[in-house]
Amino acid sequence: MSNIIDQPKEIRKGEELNIDVLTQYLKANVEGFNEIKKVKQFPGGFSNLTYFVDTNLGEMVMRRPPFGANIKSAHDMGREFKVLTMLQGAGYHRIPKPIAYCQDLDVLGAEFYLMERVQGVILRSTPPKGIILDPKTIRSISEGVIDNLADLHAIDIHKTGLINIGKPEGYVERQVRGWAKRYIKSETDEVKSMNEASEWLIANMPKDTSSAFIHNDYKYDNVVLNADNLNEVKAVLDWEMSTVGDPLMDLGTAVGYWAEADDGPEIKSFGLTATPGNYSRQEILQRYSDKTGRDVSNFLFYYVFASFKLGVIIQQIYARYKKGHTQDPRFANLLYVVKGCGRNAQQAIKYGRIGDWR
Repeated sequence: MSNIIDQPKEIRKGEELNIDVLTQYLKANVEGFNEIKKVKQFPGGFSNLTYFVDTNLGEMVMRRPPFGANIKSAHDMGREFKVLTMLQGAGYHRIPKPIAYCQDLDVLGAEFYLMERVQGVILRSTPPKGIILDPKTIRSISEGVIDNLADLHAIDIHKTGLINIGKPEGYVERQVRGWAKRYIKSETDEVKSMNEASEWLIANMPKDTSSAFIHNDYKYDNVVLNADNLNEVKAVLDWEMSTVGDPLMDLGTAVGYWAEADDGPEIKSFGLTATPGNYSRQEILQRYSDKTGRDVSNFLFYYVFASFKLGVIIQQIYARYKKGHTQDPRFANLLYVVKGCGRNAQQAIKYGRIGDWR
């Protein structure tokens, strides 16, 4: 099954690491370390950069912010390392084991941290070679991924101390107003649907919310699946946006990424959720509600917010590209994805539901 395991590739131009400096840092800070054998880069993702580091202690993964990024709250390596450490202490083991965190900018020019590499299958925009995603298999994957999110939201935030990671009071309002400001700050082109969604969200915020530990970027390509049992989640990756807040905001983000067959190509670019056999967005709500007992009857707001937030995240990345901070060719057409996110938010508002608009 090794041919379907997620594999790193050569490092993109302009995103190379100083291996000698990194080696010296690890010798001084990781017990038993003495050699880096190989460094490559994982190609997925548009946010933090993820590197494969093969060492005498085994395979590690290094995370650092993208070059040119200045959005500290979205690229806080120390916080992400702390989250992994606390989740490990809380008994949630579907995470990579944290190894070391460096806040000295003189080492690599940015904060970074290292964690163990968890080998497995990651479903990106195209299926891994050698894997057959028939409807029965993809449905079981859907169930495993949704059930794992329900398990995450069941962690006792008070007993584990995870309550101290965030501020649940007023979370929804802070998120809505904060992302609206981020959009204005990063806007490069007028996208009417995004501006309309922002206004609608401010006028329709829910009054009553609950609190849980939330991932905030939960999707297929942020989970590692067991290659021998694809409905088993081995680890969840990319915890930089995690916090304590309304769990329906987390579910909303997951459903916002969840493209259906009738969605446009921009939304389908998020991953493989439009593949036959996947749960529909409405089926996700039902399974999550059955697992958690939470009321999802007023989910429209959360889906609109997720579509808007994803559009803002992509707009921020596109703005970096427009300013010349990255040469990654994947970023050149991201404005179309922003428009797709705005269109989905607009359709949901118009029809009062999260799909089946045609």
